[in-house]
Amino acid sequence: MSIPPPPEPQGPPIQGPESPRDQPPAQAPSPQASTPYNPYAPPAQDPYAPPARDPHIPYGAQPQPPYGTPPQGPYAPYPQGPQNPPGPYGPQPYQPWAQGYTPYNNPAPLNGMSVAALVLGILCCIPGVGLVLGLISLNQIKKRGERGRSMAAAGMVLSAFGLMVWVLGVTGAATGFWDDVTDRARNNSSASPVKGECFDAPSGSLEGMTYDFDVVSCDGEHDGEVFAVVRMGSGSYPGDKKVTATADDKCYALQDAYAMDGWAVPDDVDIYYVTPTSQSWSLGDREITCVFGNTDEEASLPGGSLRNDATTLDSDQLAYLKAAHVLNSALDSAPDARYVEDDLPGHKAWAGRVSTALTQQADLLESHEWASGSDKPVAALAKDLRAAQKEWAKAAGASDADEFYGYYDKGADLIDPQKSVTAREALGLATTPPSYDRNDGGGDGGGDAGGMEV
Repeated sequence: MSIPPPPEPQGPPIQGPESPRDQPPAQAPSPQASTPYNPYAPPAQDPYAPPARDPHIPYGAQPQPPYGTPPQGPYAPYPQGPQNPPGPYGPQPYQPWAQGYTPYNNPAPLNGMSVAALVLGILCCIPGVGLVLGLISLNQIKKRGERGRSMAAAGMVLSAFGLMVWVLGVTGAATGFWDDVTDRARNNSSASPVKGECFDAPSGSLEGMTYDFDVVSCDGEHDGEVFAVVRMGSGSYPGDKKVTATADDKCYALQDAYAMDGWAVPDDVDIYYVTPTSQSWSLGDREITCVFGNTDEEASLPGGSLRNDATTLDSDQLAYLKAAHVLNSALDSAPDARYVEDDLPGHKAWAGRVSTALTQQADLLESHEWASGSDKPVAALAKDLRAAQKEWAKAAGASDADEFYGYYDKGADLIDPQKSVTAREALGLATTPPSYDRNDGGGDGGGDAGGMEV
């Protein structure tokens, strides 16, 4: 059975374009059929290829994506940051680095103290300073965050080594010097000679500096003979001038105690002294050594000791020389002025001291019990001394220089050294007076008489 087709709809026909149902299916046009071939035309664009650059857009500008806004979220191909900012020559093709910390951006400065510590440590010229600078630089580096820690450490190590070497060198030199000093003190041939010993100077002269003394016998020729040793006080070194002045005063005052008979001391013998120096003072040296030596510093003393004191003299000789020293001390106290006119009061006072000493000398001679053979010459000498005392007393009361000269001349004649030769010969003492100037007064005992010139 056949079904008839449905009836046609009733009504007016549809106006307008044809219904799709009435149109035949569309076919894709063929490019070759619709477009003639052009060998110079660009190739057909791939719908999946990126869009071609618009020549009207500046080079490097970012075109808009063809399909709208790029997808967002975890599956986006690239993180979405700020748009590419324009540069001085147009938009930049890449995002620039942000201004933050990088390992090559603005390195820390180098500490100057560390450099100085290293330099001084290498030179080793001032090791202590290099060590101190190294410690300071490490402290600065820690606070400031600067570079140079290894340089400071190296400088400190080198400085410490240099300081150790320097200390060992100084200690060794000081130890060697002290050992040398102590060895000399233990060695009798080079130690300072004591009172009564004779010696030779290594240089052959008693002038200048000396560190050694070769002790020798006094029987043969020798450079010097020690007659006194004076010890100075403690404290700091008083200076060369003070030490020399002390030695000059002490040694000249002590010569008569060692060589009591000044007539027995040859005319070519002089006084020298060995004094401490600032260096030896720091090591404990406080001694002044008083020495007899030849007036010619290149010559020697003849054989034989110059010592004549209580160890070599008998009682009569000692009594006579002690009395003579009383007068000698007074004669040595003459004023500095060489002429009476220049200092009359000073000379009058000096004459009074001599007058008193003459009285004391005569009393000592007259009170001693002399051995037979020497009593009469000594008594005659004492009588001359009494007469001289009167003239010196008158000189002490003179009204002017001319009157002083008159009494002085008479008193000086009565104490002339030749008047004591007989008594000395009887006592076994030296009988050749020293070569005093005739106007010096010439008292007995060998001491200088005052240096007054008339």
